[in-house]
Amino acid sequence: MTDTAARLLSLLSLLQTPRLWPGSELAGRLGVSGRTVRRDIDRLREIGYPVEASAGGRGGYRLTAGAAMPPLLLDDDEAVAIAVGLGTIAGQAVSGVDEAAVRAAAKLAQVLPPRLRRRVSTLAAGTLPFALAPATPVSPDALVTIAAACANHERMRFRYRDHDGTEAARHVEPVRLVAGGRRWYLLAFDPGRDDRRTFRVDRMTGLHATGARAQHRTPPAAQAEEILRTRLLGMAPNLRADVTLHASREVIATRLGDHLGEGTLTADGDSCRWQSHPDTVEWLATRLLSLDTDFQVHGPPELAAHLDAMVARITRSRR
Repeated sequence: MTDTAARLLSLLSLLQTPRLWPGSELAGRLGVSGRTVRRDIDRLREIGYPVEASAGGRGGYRLTAGAAMPPLLLDDDEAVAIAVGLGTIAGQAVSGVDEAAVRAAAKLAQVLPPRLRRRVSTLAAGTLPFALAPATPVSPDALVTIAAACANHERMRFRYRDHDGTEAARHVEPVRLVAGGRRWYLLAFDPGRDDRRTFRVDRMTGLHATGARAQHRTPPAAQAEEILRTRLLGMAPNLRADVTLHASREVIATRLGDHLGEGTLTADGDSCRWQSHPDTVEWLATRLLSLDTDFQVHGPPELAAHLDAMVARITRSRR
């Protein structure tokens, strides 16, 4: 690599940090003159990087969004992170994103150096994606519309289909878009009901921002996640698993760890009996499978039915 090419890469790496860079600071970082920095900025613009310049004592250079997608400069860890992330996106419930992720992953794989390609393939080979439940795909446009309304604090109107199939018009103040498992949810405030409400995006149709201002109610991300978790658990049936596990109590206690919670674990010869704390059937099934031992379900019937459905889904996928 020539000195000029290496310097351009270093300059681009600096500009990709979202801040205003004075020309003198760039020159000092690169060990060149201000004139060379200006010439290198012009070279970046020629190959498609939209570098904005502002004059004055507080002026400088900033990399802005352009009409076309220029090449990206990634370090080793960033390249591996993107490659692995693209491989997991295919399991997300967003229409068309899985195909786009495959295309992007193929393009990235072509330019990855061998040492990075080995890291990505090793990680992919040792990772098994596990979908807890099927999900109805949602439109990327719907997600963008909701996210924009949240960011701009605009009220939204849409039609919503409840779990029993009942459909009604809704008018809400969107708070935050939350990804939970393989589903997307809108956390919003409903002025008509004077309360927070949670909506599944795949059940929303005809959604649009009205332009009317909404109050600034956005909670921190952690608080929004906790609100969503509390509401979903409140809507879902909470059941207690009653299971015989064919492993010693000591082994299962170690594997359960803090997840034993308010449940009980009693020894029964070489096996043990687990009576869990109340939780959703999805969580109970996932926790049970993670214990990595044979088991017998005594109840509830909802747990047995959910495990049967998972077995059938896995069997179909292997045909």
